[in-house]
Amino acid sequence: MSRYLEATAQIFPVAGSFTISRGSRTEIHVVTCTISDNGVQGQGECVPYARYGETIEGVLADIDAAAKAIASGLDREHLQQAMKPGAARNAVDCALWDLEAKLSGRPAFAHFLPSAPKPLMTAYTISLADAQTMAAKTRENAHRPLLKIKTGTEDDEERLRAVRAAAPDAAIIVDANEGWREDNVEHHMAVAAELGISLIEQPLPAGNDAFLATIKRPVAICADESVHLTRDLASLRDRYDAINIKLDKTGGLTEALVMKQEAERLGYQIMVGCMLGTSLAMAPAVLLAQDVAFADLDGPLLLARDREPGLVYDGSLVHPPQPELWG
Repeated sequence: MSRYLEATAQIFPVAGSFTISRGSRTEIHVVTCTISDNGVQGQGECVPYARYGETIEGVLADIDAAAKAIASGLDREHLQQAMKPGAARNAVDCALWDLEAKLSGRPAFAHFLPSAPKPLMTAYTISLADAQTMAAKTRENAHRPLLKIKTGTEDDEERLRAVRAAAPDAAIIVDANEGWREDNVEHHMAVAAELGISLIEQPLPAGNDAFLATIKRPVAICADESVHLTRDLASLRDRYDAINIKLDKTGGLTEALVMKQEAERLGYQIMVGCMLGTSLAMAPAVLLAQDVAFADLDGPLLLARDREPGLVYDGSLVHPPQPELWG
C-alpha cells in the first residue's frame, strides 16, 4: 500500500475578534492534513493551541514525522501509539477516517452511530468584554436557545447579570477558561445558580482544581483544560460533573469515541466542543456530539470566511457534514 500525506498551514479571518481570559484573536491558524490514495483524498484539520505548548511549526513537524508510516499503511488503531495525543494526531486521525469513508463508500458515521446523524443544536459564543458590550452582543443573539459566554476575571458578577437580563429565555453556559480563583469561585457559582445558568466550564486552572471537590456545586461544573484523555476521567470525578471532549485534545475521533463511552459509564454529562476552527474541524465533532448534553460547535459561525463547501447552519442548528466536506 502506498499513500501520500501532505500537511499545510492556513489562515482564516475571524469575524471581528474573539476574546477569552487569555487574550484576543482576529484570525485563526490551522493545519490541514491530506492523505491521498489512488486519487482519493481524505482530509482532517487541527488547531494548534499555545495553551498546550503547540505551534504550527511543531504540529507540521509531528505530522511530517508520521508521513512514512502513513504511506506504508499505518491504520488508525496503530496511529494511537505512533503519535502523541494532541492537534497533530487529530488532523491525521480525521484524515484517515475521511479517506476510509471515501475509499469504502461507507460513511464514517456508520462505524459508530446506530442511525444516520441528525441536525443538532450548538451553543453560540459571546466573547469576553465589559458587561455592557457582552449584553449588547447577547441581545443580538437572544433568539438562540443556547449561548456560551466567556468570563474569567476577578469579578464577573456584573457580566453574568447583564447577559442573563439580555437573554432571559436562553440556556447559558459560562466558560471561565481557568480565570477564577479559590477566593471567588463560590461567589460566582452562587450568582450563576441564582441566574439559572446551565453549566460552568473550567472555573479554576487545570492542575489547581482540587478545591472544587471540597465545596458545594450548585451548578454543574465541566472540565475542559483539565481533561484531555480517557485516562484522565476517573481522577476528576470528585470535582467535575461534566467534561468537554475536543478532538484537538484527544488527538482525533478514534480516542474521542473511547473517551465518550467511558465518560458515559462514569456518569459525566458530556459536552463536545471545539477550538476556533473551520467546518472541516467541526465535521467529525458533529457526529461525535449526536446524543450528548451540550454541543459547542459554532467555530465557523465566528469566522469571516469558512471552507467551501462548509457545514450548513440554520440558526443554531448545525447539520451533519456532507461527503464533499468530510466523512
